[in-house]
Amino acid sequence: MTRKWTGATHRLARAFAATFAVILVFSAAPPAPATAAPRKVPINGAGSTWSSNAIDNWRRNVARSITVNYNPSGSTDGRNRYKQGTVDFGVSEIPYGMTDRFAGTDPAPTRTYAYMPIVAGGTAFMYNLRIGGRRVTNLRLSGEVVAKIFTGVIKRWNDPAIVADNPGLTMPARSIVPVVRQDGSGTSAQFTLWMSKEHGPIWDAYCRKFNKPSPCGLTSQYPYRSNEGFIGQSGSNGVSGYVSQGNAEGSITYVEYSYAKNARFPVAKILNAAGYYTEPTASNVAVALTRAQINENRGSPAFLTQILDQVYRFNDPRTYPLSSYSYMVIPVDRVDVDTMSEDKGYTLSLFAYYFLCEGQQQADTLGYSPLPKNLVDAGIEQVKRIPGAEQRDINVAGCNNPTFRGGRNVLLQSAPQPSACDRKGSTQNPAGTAGAPEQTPVRSSARCTTSGGSGNGNNTNNNNGGGSTTGPSGAPTAGPGATDGPVDPDTGLPAGDSDGGGAGDGEQVAAVPVSLDGEGGWRLRHTIMVIAGLVFLGLILGPPLLANALRGRRDGGGPV
Repeated sequence: MTRKWTGATHRLARAFAATFAVILVFSAAPPAPATAAPRKVPINGAGSTWSSNAIDNWRRNVARSITVNYNPSGSTDGRNRYKQGTVDFGVSEIPYGMTDRFAGTDPAPTRTYAYMPIVAGGTAFMYNLRIGGRRVTNLRLSGEVVAKIFTGVIKRWNDPAIVADNPGLTMPARSIVPVVRQDGSGTSAQFTLWMSKEHGPIWDAYCRKFNKPSPCGLTSQYPYRSNEGFIGQSGSNGVSGYVSQGNAEGSITYVEYSYAKNARFPVAKILNAAGYYTEPTASNVAVALTRAQINENRGSPAFLTQILDQVYRFNDPRTYPLSSYSYMVIPVDRVDVDTMSEDKGYTLSLFAYYFLCEGQQQADTLGYSPLPKNLVDAGIEQVKRIPGAEQRDINVAGCNNPTFRGGRNVLLQSAPQPSACDRKGSTQNPAGTAGAPEQTPVRSSARCTTSGGSGNGNNTNNNNGGGSTTGPSGAPTAGPGATDGPVDPDTGLPAGDSDGGGAGDGEQVAAVPVSLDGEGGWRLRHTIMVIAGLVFLGLILGPPLLANALRGRRDGGGPV
């Protein structure tokens, strides 16, 4: 061949060799970057049934972008599963290390952990009772009566103590059927803690029947004997489902307020320290929890756990005595390769940022109370400790949490005063409660007349926490108002409008999917894009190179 042909051939060969080398470099598996971008992966949790209605709603709201699996297996099981490392987070109403006369001491896990408040609410007393064939929706009970019902001291609905609480009703001579949790439960722990603090002698006497010494204290395993008229059921759905049956007339259970609302059943109004019978509405719980003492020692394993003694005894007329909040147990500070990857920590942090801010908007509708500002502040700081967590600089005042605006506790300021008809005495409010708002007629001798009322309580505040009411000064006080819709946890932008019914109607709160798009790391699509680009480049450069080679061959002639 001529030198021209040889030179052109070499140039063409070099060009294709270079192109082929580039393709090999870019199509090969890329080396892992020094700091790989976190990915969203499914996360798993277990525990509290008390807070599971809220958690399920939050899971649905983010389901388009992240997968959160949650098993409402009870607080005790949730703590155990977290301890065993079989879940990424647990949910409970009681911390590790509590002394339990019936379940034993629950030691702390060896894996890292911290508590993060997630939602507040009230332990309610859902019941199934009729008088003359008509459902009762306005039952009132003192704390002492509640303690005696669930320890078998009071056995009939026409007991004089219940009659004294309900002057407007002719109580039936029907047996009371207490329905209790038979599984390890944070609800049982909260209820028995309250009894041990407020009605210790009654609770201690009951515990001695099971050979437990005094003081009995709290227990997550409620003691009972079925031959003494008690019924045991597993889970909040179990106890509420039993009470809501048509053949369960006369039954009463302790359960989170949300379950009674969903079942369209009433709850008993409980006598507070100010002498008013109240129910666990969002505003009443918010007022009560202003007296919760929170462990503020950041170096303590019990940081952010609650002490409720002053909640039980708070003498504000609006307070609900059995108010508390639920914790999520989360991994912190270091990666545990056996139980928690950074990808899972990253995903858990996105979920937590969502429910600590935007998710709290739905608390009231679901039958809970949004967390106050101090707990949201502290919760966000806990999220930042999760291994792999996205570090966000969040202005909590902009969270759209309905509890506070501009640093002020709005629910505390706007919480309606109870009706005068709910004051302990000779009158009784006919208004219904929880999921059964219909009125129950009261005897004429017990009708309540208030300023601006109709004489039977119809125009007075029924303490359901919504709408416009009259405060103690007579000035209108707005109830909790509408709030902005859910937002994308990644961007903070609106994610769409809710179009579903409220849980108070027995329906699910609309699950508004929240976009969490944007994953890091090299993907197959990236390799395909590089190859496609190189092919395009070859189509552009190849023809001129080939033409040049052919032209060189013509100029050089045939072989020498």
